[in-house]
Amino acid sequence: MYSRVYVEITNICNMHCSFCHGHSRLPKAMERHEFAYILDQLIGQTNYIYYHLMGEPLTHPELPCFLQMASEKGFRSVITTNGTLLKRHGANLIAAKVHKVSVSLHSFEEEDDTAYEHYLREVIEFAEAASAADVIVVLRLWNRGYDCGRNETTLAFLRSHLNGEWAENTKGIRIRKKLHLEWGDRFGWPDQDAPVQGDRFFCYGLRDHFGILCDGSVVPCCLDSDGVIRLGNVFHTSLASILASPRAEAIREGFARFTAAEALCRRCAYAQRFVQK
Repeated sequence: MYSRVYVEITNICNMHCSFCHGHSRLPKAMERHEFAYILDQLIGQTNYIYYHLMGEPLTHPELPCFLQMASEKGFRSVITTNGTLLKRHGANLIAAKVHKVSVSLHSFEEEDDTAYEHYLREVIEFAEAASAADVIVVLRLWNRGYDCGRNETTLAFLRSHLNGEWAENTKGIRIRKKLHLEWGDRFGWPDQDAPVQGDRFFCYGLRDHFGILCDGSVVPCCLDSDGVIRLGNVFHTSLASILASPRAEAIREGFARFTAAEALCRRCAYAQRFVQK
C-alpha cells in the first residue's frame, strides 16, 4: 500500500512561478471517465490521492465531481494549490470535505506588495473557513534563500490576522488545530541537462508514492514533470502490471543499494536530501 498517489488531473496552470520546472507536454485536462478508470485501478494501492504533479488542480472544471467520485470510492483527497483561485473555488473544497489543502504562498513571491496582500487576505479567509470545517490547511513557504526578505513581512501579516498558539515544531509552526505553516528550502527539480548529483542516490519514489500524468502515463515520483521515466500507461496496461514491471523493480532495487537505475534520478537535487551521508 502506497502512502499516496499523485494523479495529475490537469497539466495546465494559471501561473508561471519562478520555482516551477514546468513541462513541455501538450496541455491536457483529464476527462471524467479517465479519472473514474484510474480510481478503480487505485483501489487497494493507496488511501490518499494528491491532485497534481504539474498543473493547478483548481483550474479543472470538474474538480468538485472528481472529489465526490474519489470520496465515494473511499479515497481521501489532498489538494496542493497556488492559492490564487481559492476565493472562487475554496468553498467546493470545504463542501467536499477534502483531507488537506496545502497552499504554496511562495507562488506569489514575485508580485507587488499590494497584489500580494490581497492574495494573502483571500488565502487567510479560506484557511479560517476550512480549518474550522475540520480540513487541514498548510500554508507553505518553500523558498528559503529566494524570498528577498518578504517571508518576514509575510509571517508578520499572518500573525496579525490568524489567531492561534503559533507553536514552532520541526516542520514549521502550528498556528492552531488544523492550521499550520511550513518552512522549506527551494529545491532543484530533476532535469536531463542537469549535472549528476553525487555518487549515492536514494528516493522514496515507487516506495511510498508514484504519479499518474494526465494522459495516463505512470511515473515513479512526483517530480518527473515531463514524464521522462514513463513506466507504462494505465489506460493501456493494468496498473499492477506497470508497478511490477522489470523497469519499476530496477528503480526500487537500485535505491535500496543507494544507486540510481535511471539517468534522470542521478540528476535530481531534491533526492539528495534523503541520502544518508
